[in-house]
Amino acid sequence: MSIGWIIFIVCTLLWHYGLSTMFKKAGIDSWKAYIPFYNTWCMVSIMQLRKQWFFFQLIPIAGQFVTIWLTIKFVEHFGRFGFWHHAAAVLFPFIYFPYLGHSANERFAGKAVVDNYKKSGAREWIDAAFFAIVAATIIRTFVFEAYTIPTPSMEKTLLVNDFLFVSKFSYGPRLPNTPIAMPFVHHTMPVTNAKSYVEWIKLPYTRWFQSPVERNDVVVFNFPVNDTLINDEVNFGSRVTYYQEIRNVAAENKISWDKARDIVWEQYGELIITRPVDKRENFIKRCVAIAGDELKIVNGKVFINGKPQQVFPASERYYKLEVPANTQIDEDQLNAMGIKIHSGDEIGDVREVGVPGIYLVNITNAEKAKIKLPEGYRLSDFIMEPDAQLFPYHSIESSEKHTGSQWSADNFGPLLIPKKGMSITLNEDNLIRYGRCIEVYEGNKLEIVDGKVMINGKFQDTYTFKMNYYWMMGDNRHNSLDSRYWGFVPEDHVVGKASMIWFSWDGGPRWNRLFNTIK
Repeated sequence: MSIGWIIFIVCTLLWHYGLSTMFKKAGIDSWKAYIPFYNTWCMVSIMQLRKQWFFFQLIPIAGQFVTIWLTIKFVEHFGRFGFWHHAAAVLFPFIYFPYLGHSANERFAGKAVVDNYKKSGAREWIDAAFFAIVAATIIRTFVFEAYTIPTPSMEKTLLVNDFLFVSKFSYGPRLPNTPIAMPFVHHTMPVTNAKSYVEWIKLPYTRWFQSPVERNDVVVFNFPVNDTLINDEVNFGSRVTYYQEIRNVAAENKISWDKARDIVWEQYGELIITRPVDKRENFIKRCVAIAGDELKIVNGKVFINGKPQQVFPASERYYKLEVPANTQIDEDQLNAMGIKIHSGDEIGDVREVGVPGIYLVNITNAEKAKIKLPEGYRLSDFIMEPDAQLFPYHSIESSEKHTGSQWSADNFGPLLIPKKGMSITLNEDNLIRYGRCIEVYEGNKLEIVDGKVMINGKFQDTYTFKMNYYWMMGDNRHNSLDSRYWGFVPEDHVVGKASMIWFSWDGGPRWNRLFNTIK
């Protein structure tokens, strides 16, 4: 267990212990302080507040403010109305609550002392809102954050409109690169579409109590190639990245990337923007390879350091379904075979490929095992063809000799994942694979002068990495924009570990998914 988690657990226990001593002074059984939500129900009752305040705290995002406001109100029932008392209750409850509970000078005064205190309603709301915003921002930045699954790339491990808690403590809380920003807004202000942050002050990458990402963790991270983007939500966003558009233009016109970049800037110049690391889009994938691993994918199966990796029960991939000639299949026939169509999905489970009698079926291994095919039907692995849009990209000039030019999403590698302190030889193949890590992620000036590699003005034969890197892939393997398409995730882009599904919605609550841990 990391030191960060130890500190978090100790502070949480002290918080609950202090609350239990305050409960005892208020005439409430002390054990009730240790039960989440029930403790705030007891606080609402003893303070004689309307019961809806308890239920308001269950509202996503806004509920955090209500819980903090209830805490401040409870402190006021001990006769403590001052600014610093409220600050201590919000920022240091693990110290302040035990003090209130044990100090002979502190007692529970009840509703009467609150009613007699002369403070305007507006002042009370302003104070409570201020501390609530401060506390919620600290929690969101350093402890945990709510996250919603927007796409089916992790199905069926995670479904669209699953609401998650993402633990910032799992890998150590990361200081924001842009500390001056609007609370609870990621990178763009609502309505005005203006930036939600300013870059007058930029902090270097710093992570407290750092712990490494472990293989097979489900990780939320900042999208690495979102540093530069074409800010056109209709056609681009993260669906077609700025770099992908350059490659598309280069391929269509059979020109170099430098010339294609000039064309893209001429066409989209005013829409092209850059973002700091912490303001890039949040993605969620599974970490299939960690720093120092050698990754290889063979016919859709992932091998790490030469060993086949486990297939997660809920992970999906396409299989090829062949049906007899002149046969049309419908939803009832598919259901009879055990292939279920989810009509609400963005992509769906069955896709026609334009060849009579052949369909692609997107299912899990567990679903595949239950399929009962009629006579004349055949189900086999679907293997994707080589794709020039895969990482590591090769330019028009180098495509013939580049070793990755024939890789596909199902047959990929071998590829070594960079590790902090690991050195590589600076040959042409390594520059194609690791050049972005050296130049963009680690902030070096990389040049080729007379066929030799120059880094920061000095000729170099080798390079030693400054950070750990990770390889992320979606569990929905054939419907995932992941590392196979854009490369490595540097450690400074890691946000946190997806830990629990606290709510899920698909036209109504998915009750069976509530409070499930993520595997």
